[in-house]
Amino acid sequence: MDTFIDYILQFGNLNQQQIDLITSKATEIELCKDDYYWEAGKAVKQIGFLTDGVLRVYYYNNKGEEITRYFIDNKHLILSGNNVDELYTPSEYLQAITDCKMVVFKKQDWKEISETIIGWETIIQKIIARHHTEKLKRRSDLVSQDATERYLDFIEKFPTLANRIPLSYIASYLGMTASSLSRIRKNIR
Repeated sequence: MDTFIDYILQFGNLNQQQIDLITSKATEIELCKDDYYWEAGKAVKQIGFLTDGVLRVYYYNNKGEEITRYFIDNKHLILSGNNVDELYTPSEYLQAITDCKMVVFKKQDWKEISETIIGWETIIQKIIARHHTEKLKRRSDLVSQDATERYLDFIEKFPTLANRIPLSYIASYLGMTASSLSRIRKNIR
């Protein structure tokens, strides 16, 4: 819980009473490797914050192939939908690829926090803006690079992931086959 509170405090100030409210509404959970935080076609009923571990967002293309869109690592807020009142049914899967620890909030509790704490929405918007900027930077670099550059860039941006997750997920994220990635890894050693 401290990890979540410390993260939130980077984006705005909260007093002890507000921190106590947030803490009282939160639940800490663990996901085992391969568990799903959410699945395509199933309504999402909570807001989450990843305190430890790695998740991946993926979907199936029209050929039935798994395509990894991106990875989510420590200290990342996972919202569901554009606003807390709407029912969000994702078209993608969000799966733990390592054992994960999360802080989660029921949507109703999140809404109560938002209605009670003045400035909460501003804090959340700042977090969303940071995540969005990071995601765009990661994806835009992938478009302009060749395969080797994409892998080297991946290692630089996600230094702890390369040896923690299956190569097939990395290859899918980088837009190449697992055998191509194996060749690239062999050539740069």
